[in-house]
Amino acid sequence: VCPRCGTTLHSRKPNSIARTWALVLAAMVCYIPANVLPITVVTSLGKEQSDTILSGVIYFLYSGSWPIALVIFVASIFVPMLKLIILTFLLISVQRKSKWRPKDGTRLYCLTEVVGRWSMVDIYVVTIMVALVQMQSLASIQPGPAAVFFGAVVVITIFAAMSFDPRLIWDAAEEGHGQSVEH
Repeated sequence: VCPRCGTTLHSRKPNSIARTWALVLAAMVCYIPANVLPITVVTSLGKEQSDTILSGVIYFLYSGSWPIALVIFVASIFVPMLKLIILTFLLISVQRKSKWRPKDGTRLYCLTEVVGRWSMVDIYVVTIMVALVQMQSLASIQPGPAAVFFGAVVVITIFAAMSFDPRLIWDAAEEGHGQSVEH
């Protein structure tokens, strides 16, 4: 039981830092093709057009659908990047035994857990578009290679957040108070 709040504690996650680093690095590698390769390939009247996530955001902005552009930008570009930045920051601060505001570090960690699944919005949009716009010979939409990489980024960052042990954030603060924490 936690001496501070009385909550039941669970055992530590073994190799949390190494596993989380491996997952974060894998997600960073997948993030690049997810944003560079086409997310959709539209064929209309024999003409093929490929769109990346960013070109889709720009298209919706120019067509006047800025709310859709904003949702896609936030869910598909900003949130995954923010999760990677936060997880990298937490990993570095834990490894350096930083005493930087553990409550805020914990809040950042909770943010990565809560926000993570919302990045799947882009994959759902592609899936719905592919299902709805199958007008035989007139037009078709197929998911592009970026869809696989983007899905991988989302899933890998979810696993990375799950593999990180947030108690590591508090270890340096506890050591500063003379209490050693067992790993």
